[in-house]
Amino acid sequence: MTLAETPNYKNSSNPFLTLNYESALESLGGDYYDEVVAAEFPQHLLRWRNDQLLPRFGLDPQVVKDEDFITAFGKFQGRKPLLALRYHGYQFGEYNGQLGDGRGFLYGQVRANDGELYDFGTKGSGRTPYSRGGDGMLTLKGGVREVLAAEALHYLGVRTSRCLSMIETGLPLWRGDEPSPTRSSVMIRMSKSHIRFGTFERLHYFQRPDLTQKLLDHVIEQYYRDLSTEQDKYALFYAQLVKRVAELVAQWMAAGFCHAVLNTDNMSITGESFDYGPYAFIPTYDPYFIAAYFDYSGRYCYSNQPIICKLNLEMLQEPFKAIIDKGDMETALARFDEYYQAEYSSLMLKKLGFGDLQHPQAEELLNLTIQFLKDSQVGYHQFFYDMARTFSSKWRDEPGFVMNSSDIVPVPGASGIFDDWCILYHKILNDFDSDVYDGGSCGTDLIAQTLAVHNPKTVLLRPVIESIWEPIAQEDNWQPFYELIQAIQSRK
Repeated sequence: MTLAETPNYKNSSNPFLTLNYESALESLGGDYYDEVVAAEFPQHLLRWRNDQLLPRFGLDPQVVKDEDFITAFGKFQGRKPLLALRYHGYQFGEYNGQLGDGRGFLYGQVRANDGELYDFGTKGSGRTPYSRGGDGMLTLKGGVREVLAAEALHYLGVRTSRCLSMIETGLPLWRGDEPSPTRSSVMIRMSKSHIRFGTFERLHYFQRPDLTQKLLDHVIEQYYRDLSTEQDKYALFYAQLVKRVAELVAQWMAAGFCHAVLNTDNMSITGESFDYGPYAFIPTYDPYFIAAYFDYSGRYCYSNQPIICKLNLEMLQEPFKAIIDKGDMETALARFDEYYQAEYSSLMLKKLGFGDLQHPQAEELLNLTIQFLKDSQVGYHQFFYDMARTFSSKWRDEPGFVMNSSDIVPVPGASGIFDDWCILYHKILNDFDSDVYDGGSCGTDLIAQTLAVHNPKTVLLRPVIESIWEPIAQEDNWQPFYELIQAIQSRK
């Protein structure tokens, strides 16, 4: 049954059901998905609605009712077909041909006011042909964690999917990594696309280059539209994907974010963060920090993220080689490190207060910053927040004034690395002030603003998440959760 044939669709008063859904992926045919039926839940408690996203689809948050969210995204009334997408993937380096949407489906695709096509995809909506014996459900804590991570990453300037809604569903779930029975939820994730690296790897596994090219044409037409009329559009697509992924992982690294499960089925073909599972933000600069308790070898540790993303791009060449020249892909991938370093340096310099800094010692300042953070093990996020909190125009006067109001950095003379950092920061600060504003006070004002924008006080460290989960688990008190989201969105 197509969308137009769905009973009562056109006459519905629910604004989510009257959106102009497009059948972009559905029109490719059943080689890429299975039609599924959503689970029925005993309870529907709307715990989160992302009103910030509604105007992008022409919806007024004041008009959209809670019940509209529940009907569309908890009871799944008025939408067919629901599509569980097929894919495979390399998981911890081993190929897995038993994957696919095991607890979610593509609810619909909508073109937003910006002209871009967005997916509404579920998580925790029940069993599919790819559930592999699982219940197809999402724990409430898992839903809470993803809502928080998506908002935090977005407001840190990281390209990411976001959560449109989260509904508690009343089912008790049994999990090995949570006290059980635990509560359940169903979530709607809004992203550019749910097509993964592993989607193409599955087609290669079945030796279907025809389906690979058909899907690749779709991806370029929808998500790389500037390339659609180019003669060498396939090679240009891969080159642009390399750049997007390199910049994305640089954004994670600067934000101190550890994705945790960088399997190829968790990498989006649009270069967007999603499916980050047991993620964590690093408390201190530890290159070997591991987010996932099951990552026994540290394959996906914090510092390995650029290496793994580059490796996943290299493995993606295998399904693409029937369509894209191997040499062109190798040439494109060779620029990954260049793209990564440029984005990472730019973002880290902004965390230090300098936007678009062209200074011969900028790289030295970054290296000293990382060396100090690594050796001292002061809080990664606290260090930069303290820079923003304590910054003063007096830092221009002498190196000893730099961060002298912070409680977490060494006193002068106690750390040679930090003393060197203060001296160099003081020098660049004065050079920047002079170059940009001829020595005027506006230069330091700009630095203060840059520090404040790129270093919010609120960071999703694990203790912070646990502190808002405990009231939910023990008292069903959601106020700390809403207050935390408010702090994230207001960058406080």
